[in-house]
Amino acid sequence: MLPVLRFVLIATFATFVRDASAQPLAPDIVVTRVIDAPVAEVWKAWTTPEGIESFFAPKAAKVVPEPGGAFELWFGLDHPEGQRGSEGCMFHSVVPMRQLVFEWNAPPTIPTIRKLRTLVYLDFSEIEGNRTSLTLRNFGYGQGEEWIKAKAYFERAWPAVMASLEKRFAKP
Repeated sequence: MLPVLRFVLIATFATFVRDASAQPLAPDIVVTRVIDAPVAEVWKAWTTPEGIESFFAPKAAKVVPEPGGAFELWFGLDHPEGQRGSEGCMFHSVVPMRQLVFEWNAPPTIPTIRKLRTLVYLDFSEIEGNRTSLTLRNFGYGQGEEWIKAKAYFERAWPAVMASLEKRFAKP
């Protein structure tokens, strides 16, 4: 390649990179709740089998809160393997007491996309009164009828999960 042409291409690319700005990906579903408990307790509810079982899933099969660790919750204990819950899902990122990122799958009633995954971000922040603001952001729904069904399902399910967590810590 000619030296001048090479310089022009590099300069053009450098200008493009400098001027290009990444567009943030908007979450498909967002749910925020204030939980009447300290961050450490809410964190434990999401990162231990006992915690998960207290508000979310009747049986937390595997909860290993580390990148690559399992996040497998069972809802249908008597269902065939692969249809019990979030089998095969895992944690992607763990920032203790601040953020969890894990995979989530479609329910067994939508088998065509069940093996595909969305990502769930949980952001924990301490607020006044020793309480926790918890925001759930769910990203990654695709296009097409099956994805529309899955998203509609989780637009109802995630608020119910968060309400159950809120109730779990509600003061009498």
